[in-house]
Amino acid sequence: MTLQDFFRENPRAALAFSGGVDSAYLLWAAREWAQDVKAYYVHSPFQPAFELSDAKRLAEELRMPMAVLEADVLSVPGAAANGPDRCYHCKTALFTLLKGAALADGYTLLMDGTNASDDAGDRPGMRALAELAVRSPLRECGITKAEVRQRSREAGLFTWDKPAYACLATRVPTGTAITREALTAVEGAESALAALGYRDFRVRLFHGAARLQLTERDFARAAGERAAVKAALSPWFETVLLDCDTRTGG
Repeated sequence: MTLQDFFRENPRAALAFSGGVDSAYLLWAAREWAQDVKAYYVHSPFQPAFELSDAKRLAEELRMPMAVLEADVLSVPGAAANGPDRCYHCKTALFTLLKGAALADGYTLLMDGTNASDDAGDRPGMRALAELAVRSPLRECGITKAEVRQRSREAGLFTWDKPAYACLATRVPTGTAITREALTAVEGAESALAALGYRDFRVRLFHGAARLQLTERDFARAAGERAAVKAALSPWFETVLLDCDTRTGG
């Protein structure tokens, strides 16, 4: 099945829109082949400000309707407690909110940007999507992350080379309760690193310190400008550590 086929069979739908690479391409595809698709962005403490800005920008460029929903995920016990199943509880709460808003607007189908490269066995949040009957057209059509990027570039989407970005909650060690203060510190530190020109990285909490995970190239750069990096992050963290594990991950 192709995306054209999917939207031919499902011409009206709501899209859980994050502003990331996958949902951005899916919104473009919906504009091309669907009849009536509306994007819904959930704004919560787990999402940094730039994600909302990117989502608004893309929706405007594509001239597609977008609604912004507010969600206090820190009031969801299973999410704030940050256990191994945090993602499941968070996704359940967010997609229940999304589905309710979509139904109120007359959309009976809710879809998301999960692609064929995403490992269902490694993503407890996918269980929530299955329970709520959320469709994933990219995954159903066998479209991988690499293909999404290639197609996005061909379509002229500014998101085509946007680095993968897991929510801010992933920066807090599993088992450590998530607080608004911790999320604010992480977002501030990551914004400061971005302002220095770093692009693909994570700032993770480690016993009150900021543990930076960078690409191999940026690791060498950060080591060479330790004073500048520490100064940039000083409003949020007194101690800054460079992690020798250069994977950025989730």
